[in-house]
Amino acid sequence: MKRLLVGICLMSLVFVNDVPYLGFNTVLAAAPGSVVINEVAWAGTADSSTDEWIELYNTTASAVDLAEWTINDDNGDSIYSIASGVVAGHGYFLIEDTEETTSVSSNAIINVSLANTGDSLVLYDNASAVIDTVNSTGGMWFAGNSTTKATMERIDPLTNGDNATNWGNNTLGSSALGRTGGVINGTPGAQNSVYTGGTPPTPPGTFNINLSDVTVNPVEGANFTVTISADNASDMMGYGFDILYNPSIIQYVSATEGAFLSQNGATSTSFQSGLENGTAGKIVTGGARLTVPPSGISGSGELFTLTFKALSAGSTQLAFDTESFVSGVSGDVTAAFDTTSVTVNAASIDPVSNLVVSEGTARYSLALNWTAPTTGADSYKILRKNTAGSFVEIGTSTTATFTDSGAIIPNYTYDYEVLAVKGALQSSAVLATGKETRGIKGDNNRSDRVDGRDLENLAKHYTLALGNAEFDAQIDTTYDGIIDGSDLIDIGANWALKY
Repeated sequence: MKRLLVGICLMSLVFVNDVPYLGFNTVLAAAPGSVVINEVAWAGTADSSTDEWIELYNTTASAVDLAEWTINDDNGDSIYSIASGVVAGHGYFLIEDTEETTSVSSNAIINVSLANTGDSLVLYDNASAVIDTVNSTGGMWFAGNSTTKATMERIDPLTNGDNATNWGNNTLGSSALGRTGGVINGTPGAQNSVYTGGTPPTPPGTFNINLSDVTVNPVEGANFTVTISADNASDMMGYGFDILYNPSIIQYVSATEGAFLSQNGATSTSFQSGLENGTAGKIVTGGARLTVPPSGISGSGELFTLTFKALSAGSTQLAFDTESFVSGVSGDVTAAFDTTSVTVNAASIDPVSNLVVSEGTARYSLALNWTAPTTGADSYKILRKNTAGSFVEIGTSTTATFTDSGAIIPNYTYDYEVLAVKGALQSSAVLATGKETRGIKGDNNRSDRVDGRDLENLAKHYTLALGNAEFDAQIDTTYDGIIDGSDLIDIGANWALKY
């Protein structure tokens, strides 16, 4: 719903890459495409449909002064005016409807009101030059969802904002929360979940604070760790980090100090951590070197490790809030802060459905096809019952199909099981049977005729059992695990038959 707009600006910390940035480069004039409309929360949030916001992104390495810039909504139907503010090189500028719209600090408070049916948005600089355009026709939004409140995210900030294929729905959410604690299905002040434009360069003189990636998706109920490290630090004396996460997905357990500031124990340090006001969702950490006189350290190393418990299936970002800082002996130093995503797998996954076994394209093969579970799967295990009556794995597949061509005997009914695998989880097995009707039983050399060659082949393997290195399952036409007189009977019963 459209509302009367008042342009009011609140300057706050801006972002570099997908992270808060401390310190600015020289402010330069803008050119078309130097600053773009990067994310639009036209549907509001789960807490309020009127909590709308727009995120700008600086595609250049230099800071840009946004004072007196405007966003023209639907050919002047609404004008969003930025009174003052600077966006850092490769940084973000967050325009929120109110400061309570998200838990991420805004860079400007403007009474944003966007139509769910779509608006055109044009970004102008202070000289009324067009810098960026999104959805210039004013038709339906290119992306976003009014039900889930997923935001409309730009895929590549260097690609035309009027190109519908350059936008997508937020896919991961973030650690940001709404005014009453609801999950924000967007990435305010951080790199978009659909971003594919490559990693923007870090401004000169900046070192990185990194969150380690969670390489194995934890299962509900399991603990996992994330390590926070300094990379190419310069004269680092201390830090204070506020780390945001979604408490409905993961739970903070503990923090353990690393060895970087203490130089592996050679220097005394103090490290503190805890939840802000004891409320889940924001971890407040701090560390400092206790040297007299004060001294800093340069280089790379581990600052501390956080331990979390996976609570429920879903994804969340771990990100540094805008109060985060790094200090040196002479004051705060410039640092770029990383983010990482965590995906929690359900404690169990659904089995496959509609498993069917039919004759394969090639003779002496059976094709298995099934429907993937709604919970998804990384891969599938295929098992076949052996001659001893046990199911053994015969292969894997990353698609919902598999062909078994392992010494299939004509007119024998085979039993199969298929299990879905996701991360460390495995579904229950689904059973199906199938039979190959093409070919002749006893034709163990696959010549399409039962003759002396088959008899000779059997004689060479006579009395060999499953487990013997020379056992040939293709000769075991009775599928009982031994080549004996019963298989000889099959040759005799079909002697001289040609397929």
